[in-house]
Amino acid sequence: MSIQDGNPAKRPVIALTGASGYIGRNLLKRLTPFADVIALSRGEGREDQPHVTWRSCDLFSLIDAERGLEGADYAVYLVHSMLPSAKLTQARFEDMDVLLADHFARAASRKGVRQIVYLSGIIPPDVPPSELSRHLRSRLEVEKVLASYGVPVTTLRAGLIVGPEGSSFPILLKLVRRLPVMILPRWTRTLTHAIALSEVLDALTATIGRTDLYRRAIDIGGPDVMTYQQMLGQTAEALGKKLLFIPFPAFSVYLSRLWLALVTGTPKEMAYPLIESLVHPMVAKPEARESGIGEGVVSFRQAAEEAIRQERDKAIRDGRAASGKKRKSRGGAAKSDVRSVQRVKLPAGMNAGNAAKSYLVWLNRCAGPLIKVVHDRAHIYRIRVAGRKAPLLELTYSTERSSPTRALYYITGGSFSSRKETHRGRLEFLQVPNSDECIIAIHDYLPALPWFIYKYSQAKIHLWVMYAFRRFLKKHIR
Repeated sequence: MSIQDGNPAKRPVIALTGASGYIGRNLLKRLTPFADVIALSRGEGREDQPHVTWRSCDLFSLIDAERGLEGADYAVYLVHSMLPSAKLTQARFEDMDVLLADHFARAASRKGVRQIVYLSGIIPPDVPPSELSRHLRSRLEVEKVLASYGVPVTTLRAGLIVGPEGSSFPILLKLVRRLPVMILPRWTRTLTHAIALSEVLDALTATIGRTDLYRRAIDIGGPDVMTYQQMLGQTAEALGKKLLFIPFPAFSVYLSRLWLALVTGTPKEMAYPLIESLVHPMVAKPEARESGIGEGVVSFRQAAEEAIRQERDKAIRDGRAASGKKRKSRGGAAKSDVRSVQRVKLPAGMNAGNAAKSYLVWLNRCAGPLIKVVHDRAHIYRIRVAGRKAPLLELTYSTERSSPTRALYYITGGSFSSRKETHRGRLEFLQVPNSDECIIAIHDYLPALPWFIYKYSQAKIHLWVMYAFRRFLKKHIR
């Protein structure tokens, strides 16, 4: 029995990540009739609604994650980090995904959340994790990280979700609209299990609070298992358009991702990982299905027609709103911060706390005698140029927010750092649960150098330092 069938007198509290995103916005409407929702979003200034409390929450901050989950009984995790969130992001999306999931799971454990419901992708059988696409490998890793701190996780694994927004289906829709002739690479014959957005929302809603589904991964899918060529053809029919297909097996997925990104205008940070996954069949496995959860009855053609209708209705509404009054920009303030997230492998017996200390000692040796790292008894580390008293950077170790698996240093000063109340720069060492890997991340860093100079000097030097430290650790492993 799910929570929507429980005691109506006691409304459960559900924390919903990505509440301002495409799936989150629609799920919010499904939850409010029977639950109080904490809607988590990176944005500011949203007004609360009946049974909805908006909280600004940046999951790159563990403190923010803990504040966001305060009072929640259950949590729905709809987060991915394919698009950069800072002015300059030096990171792979899979490393950022691990960091976000770890913060969320730690916070959920500390705040007594009973269950995390996670929307992931279908994992093809008999494919080792090392051979999966970056996107699917990351989804699987996030699933494991979310389950690492004791909170039961229920994972819903879906293939292509058919709706007017989102990621995969809009790419397919733009291809059909913009191309009269389509070259068909080999991957267009790959089978996938599409599912309508409405049925994904049904599955998410029905899963929350189901104790019999704790610690389960469930495949969901609609009634149709199709190739991408068949989906392209049915989408063209739904649009009333004739599309000429030309098979071309030599066209690799790596060429395809560039071509598709250019034709559809999708940012390459999002398009590339998604398109790389097209080589894998993503079909719901019978043994991984659950009666009454995600057993779709809406056909691909019906879902595509509904998505197209909703998209047209939205375009009409937006056109009327634009003609009636000037629309407000949603861009917000210009970004001015830096985020760097790097992954390293740790030698046997070394944890994140040890790695942080090792890094500062190594930095002293590596950069000496030009650069010196001076440590005082107040847990403050000052990185100086030899002969100068004023530090380039000042790092203050946080004993309260650190542990053997996580070391946190706040950037509290230095001539290279600019400080604002809205940004609290920090350096974080975070051990990936149940592994010998560590994430080294810089968050909310505001450089004092002019942006152009910083981008092509200090930012490049930081990447070189991380590369050199990674090699230093590899030598210890050998």
